[in-house]
Amino acid sequence: MNTVKPFERSHCAVANSLDIVGDKWSLLVVRDLLHGKSTYGELALSPERIPTNILADRLDRLESAGILTRTPYQNRPVRYAYRLTPKGRALGDVLLAFVRWGTEHIPGTVTLKGVPSGKEGRPAAQPRRTR
Repeated sequence: MNTVKPFERSHCAVANSLDIVGDKWSLLVVRDLLHGKSTYGELALSPERIPTNILADRLDRLESAGILTRTPYQNRPVRYAYRLTPKGRALGDVLLAFVRWGTEHIPGTVTLKGVPSGKEGRPAAQPRRTR
């Protein structure tokens, strides 16, 4: 029995990788898991404010693709902790490439830790609150 899934568009590694993590949200979920978030609630509170229906869908897709696993940590209601698999952790190199490219080519971008590009020694200015 053949268990290999046929390629959707081509044999291109880039195209097939994008089919798995090329949407607007998946790599942000991976980023947050790499930085220690593990619950749905923690992931939902990310700065980009992923809509909850999309977060649930991306978690399911990433689990199906073998990028993450989920383990129940509460029974009623059931709640899960999410962890990256070795396959998911390997996406860290992809995210670092995005960070390098973004901080070099998109002025004003910051890393998750809030350091603006070109100013690694100084903390980022906090947004001003208005009344």
